[in-house]
Amino acid sequence: MSGLDYRPVTTHDKTALLVRRVHDCLVPLWPDATPLLDYHDCFELLCAVILSAQCTDEQVNRVTPELFRRWPDSAAMARAGPEELEQVIHSVGFFHTKARHLVGTASAIEQRHGGRVPESMDELLALPGVGRKTANLVLSACFGAPGIIVDTHVLRVGLRLGIGAKADAGDMERRIAELVEPGKRTAFSHALNRHGKHVCLARKPRCADCPLASFCPRIGLTEPGPGTHSGR
Repeated sequence: MSGLDYRPVTTHDKTALLVRRVHDCLVPLWPDATPLLDYHDCFELLCAVILSAQCTDEQVNRVTPELFRRWPDSAAMARAGPEELEQVIHSVGFFHTKARHLVGTASAIEQRHGGRVPESMDELLALPGVGRKTANLVLSACFGAPGIIVDTHVLRVGLRLGIGAKADAGDMERRIAELVEPGKRTAFSHALNRHGKHVCLARKPRCADCPLASFCPRIGLTEPGPGTHSGR
């Protein structure tokens, strides 16, 4: 023997290789690493993502113009009553809870952050209705921080590819963090999201049109995805 280290290839190595191939294939196809929600500033984006829990971006984009016309900033929204917001956002589902979260978040921004959306993960997570998906999206879109945005599409695609094995957004985020370098995480998340929305559909994935077909470990499966997951 020459003394070289013949280390066996591990499952982690194989998954890391798979993730690199997925990144190199999908990111050029979906290069727009930005939210699909309509917004003009960080406060509007934060509100829109809170509304997007268990709801499509298209539904949210239909209600936010009137929402932000009436309450254009955190100061105005903090003075509103939840029942006022409910009349505007009722079509997005769970509107009672979301209205309380919007007013509570606006109040916290005014009282604790001087009217500015906070720039740290911990401060964002302390706001009502804000979970890691919301915080990662705001941090990446507004402040240029690397963000792993695990919504239901990213979770479904990640499970089918074998990036993670649990139908849990937190676990998928940790797996991607282990396998994707920080500077590539935002683009990777958005590319997975677009792939899930347009190709790797929940009930009828378009496997014949999939650019990952040559190395997807579960090609051809047609079972539903892991279910709706708000991943706020």
